[in-house]
Amino acid sequence: MRAALPSGTLEIEPRTEELPRVDPKLTRAFCRRGRREDKGYLPRWRRDATDFGPARRPRFPAGCHNPRMSNADTGGDDTRIGLAELAQMKRDSRPIVMVTAYDHPSARLADEAGVDIVFTGDSAANNVLGYADTTPIGMDEMVMLSAAARRGTHRAFFMADLPLGAFQVSDEDAVRNALRLVKEAGAEAVKIEGAGPMVSRARAIVGAGIPLMGHIGLTPQSVTMLGGYKAQGRTAAKARQLFADALALQAAGCFAIVLEAVPDRVAMRITEALRIPTIGIGAGAQCDGQVLVWHDLLGINEGFAPKFVKRFAGVAEETRRGLKSFAAEVRARTYPADEHTYHMTDAEYALFEAEIAPGVLVADDWL
Repeated sequence: MRAALPSGTLEIEPRTEELPRVDPKLTRAFCRRGRREDKGYLPRWRRDATDFGPARRPRFPAGCHNPRMSNADTGGDDTRIGLAELAQMKRDSRPIVMVTAYDHPSARLADEAGVDIVFTGDSAANNVLGYADTTPIGMDEMVMLSAAARRGTHRAFFMADLPLGAFQVSDEDAVRNALRLVKEAGAEAVKIEGAGPMVSRARAIVGAGIPLMGHIGLTPQSVTMLGGYKAQGRTAAKARQLFADALALQAAGCFAIVLEAVPDRVAMRITEALRIPTIGIGAGAQCDGQVLVWHDLLGINEGFAPKFVKRFAGVAEETRRGLKSFAAEVRARTYPADEHTYHMTDAEYALFEAEIAPGVLVADDWL
């Protein structure tokens, strides 16, 4: 017997019809998706909606591999490289591999080869844009080149250079231009040259929340003041100054420092004294990592090269050979061959000939 309800209470009739059956396969699919999302995986449609910016970086779920890379290419690990991974590499004494890249194909190839840091440097000025040295390149050019390289970088850590004039004037300029590289080009970190007054710039950039790499020794942006492209720190006094500069940049918050054209034993002592990684270029084998310019290491640049450059490929010669072969086949009319050519049926071609026969096609037909 049902109890009487108070006056004014809405009585809800019990539901008696049979509920629709749910497909068990669909239920299992939703459960699997839920488990993946709990573990940090997002389906593509949701991942794309939240992964915005000028250079989208695909995320690979745990246990999933980038199909373009093998474990052999990356030293057995396809983990995305970040600041924590770079710091751990120093602690584990695992060398950091850094290379410059100034466009999408170069960055993609470096990324697929397992390079740890892809870096768009102001060396694009003389290696890509045809300037005599690095000093003429400006922020607009750096943003454009960096954005292209960033779109080709998926696993490696991506950095961009602040060119001459972008940070030397004031802390405010330094932060403003660093933010441009982050927001417009997708850089994960930026690099500046020098110490002394530049330590203030480093502190300001880091204070704005932007990871920063320092650069001491031979600094190409100030090469005139240094007396040319010469090794730095070759006297006890100058080596002591480099040591002090490295400590100052570390204290300012830099996550790593490039040591360029520095005697190997000086670079080794600086590396031992710092908690952060050192990246050498002409600074001996005891640095925490090494960097070379793309066009130098692949043999695109020919002629004179600094002492520290080793050419690991002969891309310039191979490119010339390919271009000469192309030109020869075009002139001999052996290219394009039949396998490079599109065709139509004889019947369709006969209809086409009829359509353009004299007196059939008039000029107005093209309007």
